Amino acid sequence: MVSLSRKFTSALSLLIFCSITLSGLSQSETSKWKFQLAFGVNFPENTGLVNPYEPKSVNFPSINLGVQHMFKGDLGAKLDFGYNRFTNTDGTPEFKTNYTRLNAQLVYDPTEKISFLPPHFGVVAHIGPGITFMKPLGSFTENKQTYVNLLGGLELHYGITQTVSIYTDLSYIYALAGDKTYDPPQEGFGAFRGNLFTVSLGVSVSLSGCQYCD
Repeated sequence: MVSLSRKFTSALSLLIFCSITLSGLSQSETSKWKFQLAFGVNFPENTGLVNPYEPKSVNFPSINLGVQHMFKGDLGAKLDFGYNRFTNTDGTPEFKTNYTRLNAQLVYDPTEKISFLPPHFGVVAHIGPGITFMKPLGSFTENKQTYVNLLGGLELHYGITQTVSIYTDLSYIYALAGDKTYDPPQEGFGAFRGNLFTVSLGVSVSLSGCQYCD
């Protein structure tokens, strides 16, 4: 009975200690896990298509969905999914294609080291490899392509609360598809194998830490 009491007391003491510790760290813990969702536009490079096919300069939509985890300090990682669609520009053969990707990225948050940033603002850089899945629509659905990409980007955040921020993301997706536009050669419109620039506006929500502090 005494042993059980001691165990209960020890467990209670440990629970109280952990509660106090977590309470003191609650603000920083909100950055540990985050969910991100953003919408925007994309700008495909003309070099990714064969003549006479040419994409619009600006296309909608671009959708990014991801989960981010920050380690101790200013380094972290995130896994994110991106969906983009673009179509032909005026005066060129008609086409429509879906560009989807999955990337694993390193995250660097230097906000605390940048003294000139206004209150509630933050900067986050991210870079990492991924896989691109190209799927033309309409009559060219068989001309699908899958290849490796490298994505780099910069986010500017504005904190609304301790757990929610809105942000703008500028990202460049470089296609590691080799020198040949299509291999093997394809007739008609083929899958895009070029680089893509995206601009999006989104929301970042904390999944950890201070849940009721707002």
